[in-house]
Amino acid sequence: MEKGFTITYEYGENLYVNTTNRCNFNCEFCLRHNGRGGSIYTHNLWLEREPTKEEILADIESRDLAKYKQLVFCGFGEPSYRIDDICWVIDQLKSKGKKPFTRMDTNGTGNLIHGRNICPDFAGRFDMVSISLNTDTAEKYDALCHPVQTGAYEAMKSFAKELRQYVPTVMMTVVDTIPKEEIENCRKICEEEIGAVYRVREYIED
Repeated sequence: MEKGFTITYEYGENLYVNTTNRCNFNCEFCLRHNGRGGSIYTHNLWLEREPTKEEILADIESRDLAKYKQLVFCGFGEPSYRIDDICWVIDQLKSKGKKPFTRMDTNGTGNLIHGRNICPDFAGRFDMVSISLNTDTAEKYDALCHPVQTGAYEAMKSFAKELRQYVPTVMMTVVDTIPKEEIENCRKICEEEIGAVYRVREYIED
């Protein structure tokens, strides 16, 4: 594989798929800011170019998928930019009888990115989607994530709620560096307002 072209990589018990470096956020906590391109994963995740859908499929199929608990579409960016290609890849795997437990890690603004409701595209393809809730108000969210589009916080929450119709498990996450009161407020938003699974993630420094 050419330098700067890591498509799949192992982390923990899962196989991660690096689909894109494009992102509509500039989050304060993002590992992209460490200047070493995701060295926490011992790989260079900065892509010199985006892989084609055929290259993504071939790279996944070169792995022994039985080894992994989950196949996670993420990217050193926002994977929903590639939703059409990712759906094609999953469909190809399914047609060949290779359907591992499939997850996407996303900021939840795919509908804003594409200007349409992409939630139905997840049906029958994803077992879980993990969405970064990050904080408990739109003001804090904008200051923390610096989204390109306006209204990103409410759009993200609407996406999460809509997605529950199509995906068995919708999870929303925050990082444990925020105050305890904020963590509790986020739990209420996640569980009571949206009806998703809530997870507090440990912040990992590179």
